[in-house]
Amino acid sequence: MEITENMTETENKEVQTTGPIPITVAYGDGIGPEIMEATLRILDAAGAGLQYDVVDIGEAVYLKGVSSGIPDNAWETIRRNNSFLKAPITTPQGGGYKSLNVTIRKSLNLFANVRPAKTLTPYVESQFPGIDLVIVRENEEDLYAGIEHRQTNEVYQTLKLISRPGTERIVRYAFEYARAYGRKRVTCMTKDNIMKLSDGLFHQVFNEISQEYPEIEADHSIIDIGAARLATNPQSFDVVVTLNLYGDILSDITSQVSGSVGLGGSANIGPTVSMFEAVHGSAPDIAGKNIANPSGLLSAATMMLVHLGKGEIATKIANAWLRTLEDGIHTGDIWREGKSSQRVGTREFTDAVIERLGTKPEHLQPAEFSEGKGIAIEVPPIPRAEKHLVGIDIFLDWHTDNRNPDVLGQGLESATTEGVKLKMITNRGVKVYPGGIPETFQTDHWRCRFVATDGGNLSYGDALALQNRLTEAGYEIIKTENLYTFDGERGYSLGQGE
Repeated sequence: MEITENMTETENKEVQTTGPIPITVAYGDGIGPEIMEATLRILDAAGAGLQYDVVDIGEAVYLKGVSSGIPDNAWETIRRNNSFLKAPITTPQGGGYKSLNVTIRKSLNLFANVRPAKTLTPYVESQFPGIDLVIVRENEEDLYAGIEHRQTNEVYQTLKLISRPGTERIVRYAFEYARAYGRKRVTCMTKDNIMKLSDGLFHQVFNEISQEYPEIEADHSIIDIGAARLATNPQSFDVVVTLNLYGDILSDITSQVSGSVGLGGSANIGPTVSMFEAVHGSAPDIAGKNIANPSGLLSAATMMLVHLGKGEIATKIANAWLRTLEDGIHTGDIWREGKSSQRVGTREFTDAVIERLGTKPEHLQPAEFSEGKGIAIEVPPIPRAEKHLVGIDIFLDWHTDNRNPDVLGQGLESATTEGVKLKMITNRGVKVYPGGIPETFQTDHWRCRFVATDGGNLSYGDALALQNRLTEAGYEIIKTENLYTFDGERGYSLGQGE
């Protein structure tokens, strides 16, 4: 089978040739039921040959007390089937509810999020004709791990977790995707000028893996200027690979500048199960009004069909959709006076697409999908590095009236144990002792860095003894981080001013 655009399966699978293929379907919340009904009508009319196993997830499940928004029986159905077509869901505000999307992606190892963006000018308005790019976003790590703590009265923390296996997998996937689909360039976006370890790892791995694909141009951009370039010159990009949070933001930028967030589809790819969904949210304010645009979910369903080996059906649906847009039959979100010929609702737009099944666009480039054989990603074992404990960062909740870091520093120095010395104190990452300046704003959250007096290694017993001594001296320890070297290289960041 030939690999074609938007075929993003991560391992080879036998394509079912007889009988309907079972997929999992979730109607979602807000406009979800309307656009799912529209999408399934089009799939059925096109002869997709699918069996729909429906699961209940989302707001109603949350409100029953299931904090993940997904019950056990839904997990069974999703894991049993190869593909999951999901409408948008609503996460209730407050109450400790976890993101259902993040839960599904992380639980099912859906490591790659793939979001194509392509302009459809002049039929869908865009200031940038000629966009044809793909965002490949790491889908499981980064700040979306959702590990947060309130540590003091004033300070909250979110942990940013980046792993080398996770980074190698998504970067290699981006290059394999580019190779499979004839893409010419892969751009990596990070903020490694600031986050030198976490984002630095991502950039480093990108540079290493790019050497294995000499036929593909590879470049890097700092995320802030990269996002600005995507918003002002998106035609210059081909494939962009980036971390989870950045990819989420960039995907919405590219969807918007290419025409409308409401048109974007998304694939979440894993080794056994893959999930397909619209880029946009549940839009409860317009639910039940027959005005929602089903195009985003329909685009995701088209990606799913290619994933399932039904490229011919995907082509048929995509071309009917393009012809509908070309004919000016538009829902209100993309309707334009003088450009659109007919403003229609969700059901009428669906009818128009069904009526055009078997036709092709006359001016836009026709879609052409065929069955793909998948992209297999293997990550080799990571060699174990020689690891040594060389220090410890002890975080304190310290809140005297004047918050004088000199007072804190002198107190800590008098309480240290033998063989250990206080190297510095930082507040919000900036060194305030020794040698701080009075203008630096300070909160009640202090990082106190201790190292061996001889510049060598510490034992874990040394670290525990120090913590016991500080506790006995009346200091409130809220967190510790061990400082390691790996094969002699520093495995921790320096403080600003250290």
